[in-house]
Amino acid sequence: MTLRLSKIVMLLCLAAFCFLVAFGNVTDYGSNFAFVQHVLSMDTTFPGNALMYRSITSPALWTAGYWLIIFGEALTCLLFLAAALNLWRARHASGRDFDKAKKFAVIATTLGFLVWFFGFMAIGGEWFAMWQSGTWNGQDAAFKFYMTMLAVLIFVIQPDRDLERN
Repeated sequence: MTLRLSKIVMLLCLAAFCFLVAFGNVTDYGSNFAFVQHVLSMDTTFPGNALMYRSITSPALWTAGYWLIIFGEALTCLLFLAAALNLWRARHASGRDFDKAKKFAVIATTLGFLVWFFGFMAIGGEWFAMWQSGTWNGQDAAFKFYMTMLAVLIFVIQPDRDLERN
């Protein structure tokens, strides 16, 4: 039971993290919007770089991109909550049934990976050359986020045995 409860707690922690990120983006909208604006406009990348044709300078597209990020973070939170709830409901079930209840953990982690790896590392970091910015570079933080999610998923998806009855 200890391992099962640990898996549930870790999923709840990831849900809380995603909630806090999404909540922070909504409640400190201006600061975090500035991040998206600078990354997409590429205005703090190396001067004269040949990638500037990729920049987006439309405030409407900055806003759409920012709300897409917030939506992804919030949905990831809800999916981690669903994952924890499913495991909580199955905590006394057979190992096989507990394993079947892990579906939302995989889905939540996949979405979190899409947001923080694909969104921040691939799109922000490489397409918009965020790595070139000394001020508006979120790659280190994004790396920590998606690697933590992946580590928890690796732990959660380990097969569970039937509980011993005393």
